[in-house]
Amino acid sequence: MNISHIEHLGIAVENLEEAIAYYEQVLGMKCYSIEEVVDQKVKTAFFLVGHTKIELLESTSPDGPIGKFIAKKGQGIHHIAFAVDNTTEALKTVEERGVTLIDKTSRKGAEGLEIGFLHPKSTLGVLTELCSQPK
Repeated sequence: MNISHIEHLGIAVENLEEAIAYYEQVLGMKCYSIEEVVDQKVKTAFFLVGHTKIELLESTSPDGPIGKFIAKKGQGIHHIAFAVDNTTEALKTVEERGVTLIDKTSRKGAEGLEIGFLHPKSTLGVLTELCSQPK
């Protein structure tokens, strides 16, 4: 498994429009993409900072992962995503190393990436995402 860089930081927000306004008007960044990922019950907005992205995540349903996260912990950093060569292979590797997986195989995420999550109980409390370009 080869981690090449931090692909993005995921930040859970209650209101995507208000959060985009903050990042654009206060921080001077530019949102380059807004996308809904229906099966994950989330709407996303992306900003590029150097080679790393910020992904804002607004729940489209209270029972979605982001809705549950915000209800329990409030807005804030949700996960860190690392870029790998092959998400499914990387998931197998970390599982062999004793990490509990949320996703046993990769699935489609925002921006067409192949993604897979590692359980925070196995990653020092940090929800960790592995992602790669589809092959």
